[in-house]
Amino acid sequence: MNRRTFMQQAGMAGTGILLSSHLALGAEDAGFPIVRTAPSKRKFTSKAVEQAIAEFRKNVKNKELAWLFENCFPNTLDTTVFHTTKNGRPDTYVITGDIDAMWLRDSSAQVWPYLDFMKADKPLQQLIAGVINRQTACVLKDAYANAFYGDETKVGEWAKDHTDMKPGVHERKWEIDSLCYPIRLAYHYWKISGDTAPFDNNWQQAIKTILKTFKDQQRKENLGPYKFQRETAVATDTLPMSGYGYPVKPVGLICSAFRPSDDATVYSFLIPSNFFAMVSLRQAAEMFVAIAKDNQTAGELKALADEVEKALQLYATTEHKDFGKVYAFEVNGFGSYLLMDDANIPSLLALPYLGAVAKSDPVYVTTRKFLFSDENPFFFKGTAGEGIGGPHVGQDMIWPMSLIMRGLTSDDDQEIKTCIDILKRSHGDTGFMHESFHKDDPKKFTRSWFAWTNTLFGEFLWKVYKQKPQLLA
Repeated sequence: MNRRTFMQQAGMAGTGILLSSHLALGAEDAGFPIVRTAPSKRKFTSKAVEQAIAEFRKNVKNKELAWLFENCFPNTLDTTVFHTTKNGRPDTYVITGDIDAMWLRDSSAQVWPYLDFMKADKPLQQLIAGVINRQTACVLKDAYANAFYGDETKVGEWAKDHTDMKPGVHERKWEIDSLCYPIRLAYHYWKISGDTAPFDNNWQQAIKTILKTFKDQQRKENLGPYKFQRETAVATDTLPMSGYGYPVKPVGLICSAFRPSDDATVYSFLIPSNFFAMVSLRQAAEMFVAIAKDNQTAGELKALADEVEKALQLYATTEHKDFGKVYAFEVNGFGSYLLMDDANIPSLLALPYLGAVAKSDPVYVTTRKFLFSDENPFFFKGTAGEGIGGPHVGQDMIWPMSLIMRGLTSDDDQEIKTCIDILKRSHGDTGFMHESFHKDDPKKFTRSWFAWTNTLFGEFLWKVYKQKPQLLA
């Protein structure tokens, strides 16, 4: 199955998610159908996560939100993780949901909300350590690939793509964020747990590989070793100019052939992903000093982060006729700017969530106003709600991910509550979040089993419960 999405109506999820025949119960009813995977069929059960669910269910008076939290927050653990040991070390393969492949991005984001529960649950910590170990192996296998199979010998549906495909690689779309997310996960795992076991010589070599890949994709001397073309009618699934994408001027930014949506970039300097790279490089540098005692590599990581930051200061912003100075979504270094945002993370909206800019940053504040206006070509507003989408699914399709991120990056109570209310109405009588839903009809949605959005929604609700519980009433 391609990650290119397909429409699925409520009740069609043949994925281990148990859908009741009484699925269409509304909030006004006394009870809700059991749609969470049965305990005997769950891939992994975390005692700490189950305690959080019980606490939320006990204290949150809005029963539909409690039901949604119970379904969505553990969805990654319930349905997508395959945890074992390999060569005496934890190893965890994490599928995205309805596709049997592990994206470096999705797998990191799927287990991210569980980091804070590790101290109370050592098996959960080992599961996440296993994700880090698996990601290390993936990066060493192919730093330009975005998704991998659990079976390292499997040859998949994209084997005929015009790029250097290898067995065990599901797809080879070069995306900066694919190498940032494993660093983000590793860094915060280390900070929270104090465990350094995953960060052995292999992990250190993976980071050095990431550093080289980023430098190669600055394209200072040549186009680098990566190119990609696919025989397809979908323009966003392939690259022009012999597979290298449209030309860029080497200015210190890093090229990303594809976006975190797996759609091709128009201008290869994808600004949200360059911000993410800046943050990740500095996190990796800190780890190399503290864990690897390798000041030379740490210095190289930090130097590249500083170079990217300087280039962002020079090239990432432009003047909008109505809003003033804003961050562009993509640039080419020649003076061309693409003004939009995409729901997938990293996005311009998500920059504070990723630690790249402060929520109070004046350019971010202005950009945020632009993002939620008709000037953003992928901001959709209808009778079911409003939010950001993207080219991946198409016109009028709002991504719950954008609503979750809007709430996670807001300090305004009314804005947060509005996001919760729209999300609560968006599940289309399924009890789960989806990739996208139509702005006028939540029952018209894509991907009935998309664990990233489910778990991210749980992260959002848990944060609100801990910090602003009155908004869940």
